[in-house]
Amino acid sequence: MQNQEKDQKHNTATEQNEKVPFYKSSQFWKSTGIFWALVILVIIMAISQPAFLTKPNLINILKQASITGILAIGLTLVLLTGGIDLSVGSVLAVACMAAAFLTSDVQGFPVIVGFIAGIGVGAIFGLVNGFGIAYIGFAPFIMTMATLSAARGIALVSTNNRPIFNLSRTFIDVSNSIYFGLPSLVYYFLIVAVLAYILTKKTVFGKWIYAVGGNQIAAKYSGINVEKVKLIIYMIMGSLSGLTGVLMASRITSGNPTVGEGYELDAIAACVIGGVSMSGGAGSVIGTVIGVLILGVISNGFDILGISSNYQRIMKGLVILLAVFIDIRSRSRKNS
Repeated sequence: MQNQEKDQKHNTATEQNEKVPFYKSSQFWKSTGIFWALVILVIIMAISQPAFLTKPNLINILKQASITGILAIGLTLVLLTGGIDLSVGSVLAVACMAAAFLTSDVQGFPVIVGFIAGIGVGAIFGLVNGFGIAYIGFAPFIMTMATLSAARGIALVSTNNRPIFNLSRTFIDVSNSIYFGLPSLVYYFLIVAVLAYILTKKTVFGKWIYAVGGNQIAAKYSGINVEKVKLIIYMIMGSLSGLTGVLMASRITSGNPTVGEGYELDAIAACVIGGVSMSGGAGSVIGTVIGVLILGVISNGFDILGISSNYQRIMKGLVILLAVFIDIRSRSRKNS
């Protein structure tokens, strides 16, 4: 009798859910809430500053967000597995120096060599991080903090703390060209975002990523090679850091060993704003893309209003804390 009553209640609840239009369901608002937050933020900025909605400013927001966006997408994959990578900014700097050195007028290598070198350098650092975390057992925070320090040191020592100038015109055009009204950087960001979306949502490996982050022990029992998944993810993250370093060298027309400082915080902030759980197993590439845009709109709005970048850093720190707090509360409610 009790089982029959439970079945009847379940069926009634199911029927009620089916009768409720999707756009009125809580699931709909959870999945689209961050998008509406972006829309509201844009409206507020447009009302407070008419210059905000001008075409040059909107293009500038997209251009600024693209660099952070590529890093944030890589970090999304890392966070989904329950990890963290604090070294992305420093790895970016090493890749930036490598690409700038090879494509300078002195060396004169083709642009493709600069790309291969930068991405390759990033992949090597990702391999080191992934191996240390997955196979040796270092905590992601400790391992990537060590890599952060080592990579930054390499970037500084390699050129005696001096920038590299006189890059080839062809290489400079990589990040400073316009196609169909949009900066080339935006296309790199979109390509990375689309590929990451396909990886996470349309492949078996994507399911493994979520499984590892959701419950590592259960993932192992189900036959997933957890260590291999982590290694690959950190290598992807390193490669994206390398790609970003190459694009930065082209964008600023030089190799600067101090470039990328603090970028890891921007990327993490974009991820958590976009709903990626710091505990792993929850989040999406689309959410991260929207989080990147929200962060870009806020930073741009602060610049237009003449607010110091120091206050922007305070804001980003508070946003990270708030997002993590909400994530912890949400998980505790699910478990209770």
